[in-house]
Amino acid sequence: MSEHPLNLEDWKPARLPQPVVLEGRWVRLEPLVTAQHGQAIWSAVNGHDSVWMWLGDGPYLREEDLLQALRAKENDSVSRFFAILPKQPSGQTESAAGYASLMRIDAPNGVIEVGNILFSPQLQRTRAATETIYLMARYAFEELGYRRYEWKCNALNLPSRRAAERFGFTFEGIFRQHMVIKKRSRDSAWYSMLDTEWPDRKRAFERWLDPANFNADGRQITQLTT
Repeated sequence: MSEHPLNLEDWKPARLPQPVVLEGRWVRLEPLVTAQHGQAIWSAVNGHDSVWMWLGDGPYLREEDLLQALRAKENDSVSRFFAILPKQPSGQTESAAGYASLMRIDAPNGVIEVGNILFSPQLQRTRAATETIYLMARYAFEELGYRRYEWKCNALNLPSRRAAERFGFTFEGIFRQHMVIKKRSRDSAWYSMLDTEWPDRKRAFERWLDPANFNADGRQITQLTT
């Protein structure tokens, strides 16, 4: 069988994401519920307006404005939002410190995107952040049956582009004048990961997330590479 088979007689359309809990060693992902997670997310991002720089909404000056936006995400009929709850080394779950979504879902063709990712400073550059991407990819490929997992970002967002490459996504090109975000024209960088590539990417994630990959100070011993 070729790496990217053309004959899909045995393939069935993917399933839609459900309000499930995705449990990892370093993080817990729960369906976003504003009443349950909103106040904690506000506390995590209040005073850190830079976290909204590349997102389509925010920053928010008032907690109620953020909560209203979270309620819209919670009730979004075309995306599935998850609250991100990091864990302490003991395994105890902390309060929500961000969110991420599975979006632009095309189940008949087996295509789904991870996006609308809000990592508060508490989450940035942590094992919990990396495991968030791993858990969502594993859910999309292994439980829902998607063939293509996408990552898109503003072409000027170099940290997001580096993250996509670190996580094992393949760069596919720049879509010029793709969107208008906050009254500015956006060129979008497109990345993808395929189901045929996932087994290698999964092994790389799991090697990196293994507790043995971190020294006593919590620093990585080997980098995430695929």
